[in-house]
Amino acid sequence: MANSEINSNHKSRVCDQEKEQITRPSLFKVLMHNDDYTTMEFVIMVLRDIFHKSEVEAEQIMLTIHFQGIGYCGTFPYAIAEAKADQARLMARKAGFPLRCTLEEA
Repeated sequence: MANSEINSNHKSRVCDQEKEQITRPSLFKVLMHNDDYTTMEFVIMVLRDIFHKSEVEAEQIMLTIHFQGIGYCGTFPYAIAEAKADQARLMARKAGFPLRCTLEEA
């Protein structure tokens, strides 16, 4: 018997199995806080370089931070949010600014 004959005699059937549920990681907002030392230009640079905001978007967020004391930079899974906040803080420390970024569960 050839393999094609053996395979043609078997009928395939679909088994109903429970599908695994994939849980999505928790999301966190990255928030940037106002201070009296970090320059507006530096905040815009951080928003563009780390959070990939356009010039206009970065300016709007910076103004929100300046006038309201806190601004929303983006929502990410925890590891990414933490990494972006750490990058922003490190960039600020190297430039001599006390920029503060925090995470808040979304």
